[in-house]
Amino acid sequence: MKSAIFGVALFGVAMSVSAAEKAAPTAAARFGGPIAKAESPSFRRHVVPLASKLGCSGRECHGSFQGRGDFRLSLFGYDFEKDHKAITADKDHRVRVDLEHPEKSLFIQKPTKQVAHKGGRRYDDGSWEHNVFLKWIKEGAKLDVEETGEFDRLEITPKEIVFTKPGETVKLKVLAYWKDGTVEDVTQLTRFRTNDDSVVEASEDGVVKILGKGDSHIVAFYDNGVLPVPVMLPMGPQNGAKYPKVATRTKVDELIVQKLRKAGILPADLCSDVDFLRRASLDITGTLPTPDEIKQFLADPKTDKRTRKIDELLGRPAYAAWWATKLSDYTGNNPAQLRANNLGNAQNSFGRQWYDWLNTRVAKNMPYDKIIEGIVLASTRSKPDQTFEEMCAEMAGYFREKDPVNFADRENMPWFWTRQNLRMAEEKAMAFAYSFLGVRIQCAQCHKHPFDQWTQQDFQQFQAFFEPIRYAQQVRKEDGDFSFTKLTAKIREEAGINPKATTNQQNLIQTATTKRLKAGEPVPWQEVYVQVAPQRKLTEREIEQIKKRNPNFGGRVITPKLLGGTEVVANEFPDPRQPLMKWLKDAKNPYFARAFVNRTWASYFGRGMVEPADDQNLANPPSNAELMDYLSDGFVKSGYDMKWLHRQILNSDAYQRSWKTNPTNQHDEKNFSHQLIRRLPAEVVADAISLATASSDKMVEFANNMEARAVGAQGLGYSQPGQRRTGSSYMLNIFGKPQRETNCDCERTSDPTLLQTLYTRNDPEMLTRLESAGRDNGSWIADMRRNINSKTVAAKKPEEIIEEVFLRTVSRFPTAAEMALAKEDLAAAKDVVEGARDLLWAMLNTREFMVNH
Repeated sequence: MKSAIFGVALFGVAMSVSAAEKAAPTAAARFGGPIAKAESPSFRRHVVPLASKLGCSGRECHGSFQGRGDFRLSLFGYDFEKDHKAITADKDHRVRVDLEHPEKSLFIQKPTKQVAHKGGRRYDDGSWEHNVFLKWIKEGAKLDVEETGEFDRLEITPKEIVFTKPGETVKLKVLAYWKDGTVEDVTQLTRFRTNDDSVVEASEDGVVKILGKGDSHIVAFYDNGVLPVPVMLPMGPQNGAKYPKVATRTKVDELIVQKLRKAGILPADLCSDVDFLRRASLDITGTLPTPDEIKQFLADPKTDKRTRKIDELLGRPAYAAWWATKLSDYTGNNPAQLRANNLGNAQNSFGRQWYDWLNTRVAKNMPYDKIIEGIVLASTRSKPDQTFEEMCAEMAGYFREKDPVNFADRENMPWFWTRQNLRMAEEKAMAFAYSFLGVRIQCAQCHKHPFDQWTQQDFQQFQAFFEPIRYAQQVRKEDGDFSFTKLTAKIREEAGINPKATTNQQNLIQTATTKRLKAGEPVPWQEVYVQVAPQRKLTEREIEQIKKRNPNFGGRVITPKLLGGTEVVANEFPDPRQPLMKWLKDAKNPYFARAFVNRTWASYFGRGMVEPADDQNLANPPSNAELMDYLSDGFVKSGYDMKWLHRQILNSDAYQRSWKTNPTNQHDEKNFSHQLIRRLPAEVVADAISLATASSDKMVEFANNMEARAVGAQGLGYSQPGQRRTGSSYMLNIFGKPQRETNCDCERTSDPTLLQTLYTRNDPEMLTRLESAGRDNGSWIADMRRNINSKTVAAKKPEEIIEEVFLRTVSRFPTAAEMALAKEDLAAAKDVVEGARDLLWAMLNTREFMVNH
C-alpha cells in the first residue's frame, strides 16, 4: 500500500500489525522521566544494544581487539556473557558496577564524564539512556539471556522510501520481535548505516534524509537483526505513472524496468548487431568473432539470429573451457597450492585434472549442484570400500605416461581439499563459504560479523563440520599389509636409498617415486578422507594440545551448525559433509543458488546484483531483489541447469542494450539500464591478441583449439610473484589473472596499469605474436610479407586491408573518418605490409580493443 506524506512515497506503511504493536512505546517513553517510574531494563534487550548504539562496543572503543583502559567488550555486543563479566568485574579495585552505590559505578560515571573518559560524554545525567544503565545496576545488574529467550526478527516501517526532492526526511520505526511473543519499539536502540553517503544519510534516531539523486539502502542493526531499507530519489521526472512505455520481452526485462520506472531511469537502446556479436562471443566463449563470422552474422536477415547465435556459442568447446576456468577461479584451482606428496611436479597434473574434470561437466551441461557435490563429497578413494592398494593402482592409471586413464571420468574430484591453504578446519570453512555460498565469514572468526548475523560461535559451529576432513596418510585395518609406510620402504629399497635419508636422499625418493608413477606403478598416496572421532570427553592434555593450535578453544566438543540453519548431530552422518551438501541443495538455501546466479550475472554485466559478487550479507542486499529471487528460484527449478541461466540473461534486452547512455542513466551502474564498458579478462586479452594476429587460415583452428587457448588449458600456467617471468604467464599476471590463493573474487583485477601499456606497445613477446611466421597459429603479417610479390597481396585494395584489421581487432567495419585516416597511413608506409603491420599494432593498442562494450 502507498501513502503520500509531504510528497514522499512511503511503501509498506500500512501493515497488518496489531494495535499493541502499533502502540509500542519508544525507549525514551519507557525509560525517561523519574527513574523510579521507568520500566525495568533488560541486559540483553536494552543495556547491550544501547552500549553498542552509543559506540561503547564499537571497533574504535572498547569493542576493539585490545579494548580500551583494560576494559574490553565484544564487538557490537554479540557475546552477552563475556560482556556481562567485563562490565561487572572488579578490575584492580576499580568498580565498574557498584551494587551498593550504583551512582558511583564507573559504568555510569565514565559516559556522563563525572570522571575522566577519553570517549567523551555519551549521554546526559538524568536522560533515558542514563536511566537504562542506572536502573539495571540498581536492580542487581543481572544477566538475563535465558529469561529473554531468542531474538526472532526486525520489522521496519516504511519498508521502502521514494523521495521527490533533495532534503526531504522520513523517520523510520523499528520493531523487534522475540520468540516469546514480545514486540518492542527499538528505534532508539538501533544502529543505522547508509550504504551510500552521497545519496542518503540517517540520524541516530532513524531520521532518513535524502541528499541527492540515486538509490541506496539504510541498514538497521539491533541484537542479531540486520535489515536494509531501500531508499531512492528518482533520476528524472519520468517516473511512476509518468514513465514512458518500455517493451519488456522477457521476465528479466520486466523486473529491471519495474525498478527503472521507480527510479526514473530510461534504459539505453538495444546495441547494434556487431556490438552484440562481439560482446556475446567474448562473454560466453572468451573468443573474438572472426571476420568471416562477423560478415555472415550481419548478412543474416532473420529476426531470431541473436537467439540462435547464443545457442551456437553455448555449444562451442570454448564455452566449456572459459566457464571451467571461471569455476576454477571460484574453487581455488592453483597448482602451486596443491600438495603433491613426493611426486615432483605432479601438482601441475593435479591442477590440469581439476580443470579437465570441470570442463567435461560444463561441456555436458551437468547440473551445477551435481558438479559441486562431486567436489564437496570427494575423497581420494573413489569408493568407500576401496582398499589402499586398489586406490594406489587407480591413481597410477591417471598419471602414467602411456595411455593414461581419463581423470575427468571420475565421479568426484578431491583436489579441492588438498590445497596448502586449507590445512586448518577454519581455512576449510572460509573457503567453503566463499566458493559455494558467496559469503565472506572470516570476520566472524574473531568477532561478530559487522554486516551480518554471524557471531564467533556461529563460525565455530560451522567450522566443526570441517574438523574431521583430513589430507594425510590413512591407516585402515582392511588395507592389510599394503600400506603407505611399507610401500614407501619398498621404493627406498629399490632405489638403494638409506632409510635415514638426508635432504639430498629425499630428492632421490622423489625421483624414484615419480619414475614409478610415470610407469604406471603404485606409489604411496596421502588421502582426502574423513576421520570420524569418537564422541567422548577430552582429556586435559588433549585440551592443552588443541589450545596451542587454537587459543580460543573452550575445552568442549562443538556441535556443528549450518549457517543460519539448525544444529546437526554428527553421529547421524558418516561424513559431516553430507548434511552440508544436503543443505546446499535445499531449495530454501539462501546462498547456494544465489551465489552462482550472482557471479554469472556479474560476468555478463561487470557487476553483480550483489556487489562485490562474493559478498552476500544482510547489509549488502541485491540492487534488484525481485530479479535475484526470480533467477535464483528459476535456476533451482530448472534442476540447476547452467545453460538455462545463461539463456535467461543473454536473451534479455538488458544484456543486449547499448553502452551508450542518456541523461537519466549516464551515472547508473547498478540498475542495468545500459551495458558497462568492461576491460577484458587476462586470458581473453591473451587469446584476442593471438587471434587478431593469426594467419587467416589458422584463425578458426586456433579459436577451437582449447589446448592452445589461454581461456583453456594454457591458462593454468603460473609465474608466482618474485619469480623470473616465463612467457605468457607474465602477460596473464600483469593483466590481472588471479593467483587463486585467497577467498576473494577481487583477486581477478581489471584495472589498467603501465605494465600493460608497455607490454602491448613494445614487449618482445607481443612483437613476436604480431609478425613471427614461426608461431603455431601463424601470423597474418608474416604471411603478407612472404607473399608480398604475389598477385593475392598486390591485388588487395587499401580499403580491404583496413577493413580486415578493424574486423580482426574491434569486430566492426571502420567509419568513413577512420577509413580516410588509415588510408593516409597506408599510403605513407614503406610498403603495404609495413602499413598493415603498423595499423594492426595501433588497433591492438586502442582502448576499444581492450574492452567489451
